[in-house]
Amino acid sequence: MTLGGGNKNTSGGPDDDDMKLKPTRVRELLANVAIAAVIAWVATRLAYGSFPPISTLAGASLYPVALLEAALGVYIRIRVGNSEIGADGRRLHPITVARALALAKASAQVGSLVAGVWLGFLFWIFPQRGDLRAADADYPGALIGCGAGIALVVAALWLEYCCRAPDDPTDDPAPS
Repeated sequence: MTLGGGNKNTSGGPDDDDMKLKPTRVRELLANVAIAAVIAWVATRLAYGSFPPISTLAGASLYPVALLEAALGVYIRIRVGNSEIGADGRRLHPITVARALALAKASAQVGSLVAGVWLGFLFWIFPQRGDLRAADADYPGALIGCGAGIALVVAALWLEYCCRAPDDPTDDPAPS
């Protein structure tokens, strides 16, 4: 009996298909955003009065990380496209690409959670903007933070895409 629809495996261990690293699913990231937004909205509703003021730079710290990940994606994509992946000194080591992929997968999760937290915060303060001066002052910082979370997700998904191995020509069926 096989689980997950993989190949039949007689060794008792997991199937090869179950062991493969799969691309990050956007629906899982959207679920992160939704869950974090609900939790942040509830927390903001209960404790907004005790929050410190949100500066416009509060959430901006993720923009440089997103920029670095996007640049790393371009670098890796060029090296993969030029077949410059290998273990010798002039090539990009495959372990480096694997580490970049791990960074991308983790950053996508973090970015989606951060975007969700800022979104939940925005959902609470947006209707309060006319009534509370603090909500009006916190709005730009929250927008910047939400944008930074989204930028990190986009950069992480790009980096993940760039870390994909090129199609192996030996996998293609021979022409008849």
